[in-house]
Amino acid sequence: MNKLNNSEEMENYMRPTLMFEQVYLKTAPKGPEASVPNLLGMDNMQNKTEFLLDEYDEIYEGYGTLNSVYPYRDYTCYTRECGLHPVKTAVLENEYLRAVFLPEFGGRLWQLTDLKSGRELLYTNDVIRPGNLALRDAWFSGGVEWNIGLIGHTPLTMEPLFTARLETGSGLPVLRMYEYERIRRMVYQMDFWLDEGGAYLNCRMRVVNHNPEVTPMYWWSNMAVPEYEDGRVIVPADSAYSSGGGSVYKVPVPVVDGIDISHYRNIPGQVDYFFHIPEESPRYIANVASDGFGLLQYSTRRLRGRKLFSWGNNSASARWQEYLTEEAGRYIEIQAGLGKTQYGCIPMAPHTAWEWIERYGAVQLNGRSDSFEEDRETLTAMVRAEAGDTLEKVLENSREWAVKPGEVIYRGSGYADLENACRMRRGEKPLSPHLDFSSEDQRQAPWRVFLETGRFPSADPAEIPADCMADDFWYEMLKKQAEQDQRENLQPQAEPQSRGDRKPGKASQDWHLLYHLALNYMARGRNREAESCFIESIQQKENAWSRYGLASLLCLEGREYERAVSVMEQGLMERAGDLSYIKEGFRVLARCGGYDALIRVYEQLPEEVASESRVVLEYIMALYRTGSFRKAYELLTADGGLVAADLREGENSIADLWLDLRRALNMPEEEVPHVFDFSAEIRQNRKN
Repeated sequence: MNKLNNSEEMENYMRPTLMFEQVYLKTAPKGPEASVPNLLGMDNMQNKTEFLLDEYDEIYEGYGTLNSVYPYRDYTCYTRECGLHPVKTAVLENEYLRAVFLPEFGGRLWQLTDLKSGRELLYTNDVIRPGNLALRDAWFSGGVEWNIGLIGHTPLTMEPLFTARLETGSGLPVLRMYEYERIRRMVYQMDFWLDEGGAYLNCRMRVVNHNPEVTPMYWWSNMAVPEYEDGRVIVPADSAYSSGGGSVYKVPVPVVDGIDISHYRNIPGQVDYFFHIPEESPRYIANVASDGFGLLQYSTRRLRGRKLFSWGNNSASARWQEYLTEEAGRYIEIQAGLGKTQYGCIPMAPHTAWEWIERYGAVQLNGRSDSFEEDRETLTAMVRAEAGDTLEKVLENSREWAVKPGEVIYRGSGYADLENACRMRRGEKPLSPHLDFSSEDQRQAPWRVFLETGRFPSADPAEIPADCMADDFWYEMLKKQAEQDQRENLQPQAEPQSRGDRKPGKASQDWHLLYHLALNYMARGRNREAESCFIESIQQKENAWSRYGLASLLCLEGREYERAVSVMEQGLMERAGDLSYIKEGFRVLARCGGYDALIRVYEQLPEEVASESRVVLEYIMALYRTGSFRKAYELLTADGGLVAADLREGENSIADLWLDLRRALNMPEEEVPHVFDFSAEIRQNRKN
């Protein structure tokens, strides 16, 4: 019998429980935030894609794309070395399901166990090992990742969320996790619970646009699931949007270029398929094994999109799977989102809340068919029978308790609390008043002082500057103080104290204030004002931070490369022990062609910085660019081959470098060694 894995015997069910525990997991710590923001920005495919679609597809082509994640700073100081570390968890359980969440890692749903069969429904990695596959660099594979705000995972995937407990209207325990996303300036709230006798995890999502303007909105629930030997993805669609060769186009499913892509083991290269689900169809996607057992995710109608991602089946795809885990094996991703695709965001009206429910649980298709169409018809009928309009009613009936406060167990960042202080100053209502945003986070301390006193606190340029802020409110305050300082024409010093100090007769402005004002100008595309502020900041007090900003600006504009290299080299020598600064500064030098400067800096770095894999790779690249082919090749291939801890998805730099060096050394042609083969851009060819 085909069934959604619900019990027909309800008399002996246990009351669901919610527990908070600390466990030890094998992890590679993410390390501290970078000391400077990534000003060179992201290289998003969405920002340069041609759309070969018609006017009826409504996928919001390119809407809401961004070139950077400022004011967030990246996580770039992790390694690949894993050890046992304590990790906070939240566990929901009844007699059918055990759901384990990681509140410190973006609220990731880490495990979902079908207790009746003893089988795992999700792909759970055996390590939490960061890799450079997300907006702020660090990301790890496994479980269900909740992605909000920006195309390309979420800025909060490695961040702790506020975590609370409360009860449904009928007294069932609810796990609540929530945070404030700083770029879109939106609050999102996730409420999870299990029903008595229910075999599905309920996930009630709520996103609120408190802004006075239409805001680009993005949400995708990203499920890592096992790549079964004869597995199949089932979804109520007969076409999909895909991409290749720099364009997006529509393809029929399940057969694409002669390949049945529902059997994902057939897919040769890395690819996305965004399924076009008809309006009248239920919203679901499933991953089932050869015996018909697997994970089913279905939702209310607002979550309209569904997606399949595969690494493909070739040497490079195998290498990526090895790179992201130790012994957990292969996985694919099935996803569910607000839009039809991830090529654009959805416009969200001001002062609006969007809510939906997702359900996750086991499904059993007895006698799975060889036909995708037959399996699709069977599962569609099952979902209609199970859900119908009932899930929409669950959403409606839960609205009352969804805006009630909970008891906070773990706390998140202090950015929402700071935003509420600003809103109070402006006479505005607080963000989602039922959510407790009080926090012990100290990153906002200088900005709180600024809000209370009207003076931005100065800082020692030897220390990392205050955290970045980008809201218009802070931008206007920074400008106001800078203009005030300019007018006041403070008493000049008699003599300059050191190179770069202000000159006699010049108005005094604080370097720290000017640095942050420059960043805000740069974020708004006002590069001339940004350049002036960076220069003035350095003149007021020599500092590596504004040097990095100035060099990055010149680099982005493609001008005065020699000046950019000189400025950046000085900053790098000052911050030689700061790994994140070195990595960002080396990116600037490489982009400006400053390879000689990069080599000079590298050869003076302390060993603990010089030995980091990305730093070594940049050095090897500089050696190649300056003609030191043999030395570069020996370093690249030493000890079985260099493996960068922060290799970017789609980055072919190591393979390309290996090939280029062998050609330069007149070595015989060979296949790229497996250890270097990360050629994720191998995709299925589109047939015209």
